[in-house]
Amino acid sequence: MTTLKEFEDALREQGMHMALAILQKLRERDRTKRSVAPARRIAGRKMTPELARRILELHGTTEMTQQEIAFELGVNQGRVNEVIKRGKWLEENPAAPEAVARDKAKARMNRQSSPQRPERRLIKTALPSDKKRSAPKPGNQAQLLLGDL
Repeated sequence: MTTLKEFEDALREQGMHMALAILQKLRERDRTKRSVAPARRIAGRKMTPELARRILELHGTTEMTQQEIAFELGVNQGRVNEVIKRGKWLEENPAAPEAVARDKAKARMNRQSSPQRPERRLIKTALPSDKKRSAPKPGNQAQLLLGDL
């Protein structure tokens, strides 16, 4: 089976410039037909009720897939699924589980990105396992010694 690149090279070798021009036009047409170019996700973008309503609006009024909606709005496809399937993020409730999780994640991100992060110190404490262990109790297991062989 011939690859497209090999086909192009063969057309060039034969001097078939019209065929190469047609191939180029087909490529340009296909580029314009691509559904959605991937959007750059803005790090730490806050999921809001307005954004959730926009997701539901796009889902209800267009034939876009969840992935296409996510690309369009610059969010994760999983978030789009949560909004559509479970109705999350539709109300401005700071005590909602998703809002609490978001705030914890943002706090972690802020702690990790801050340049003045305190150094962690390990403090060794005496644990019961650190105490002197008693000798194992003799059992009924037989042992072989080198002299036994």
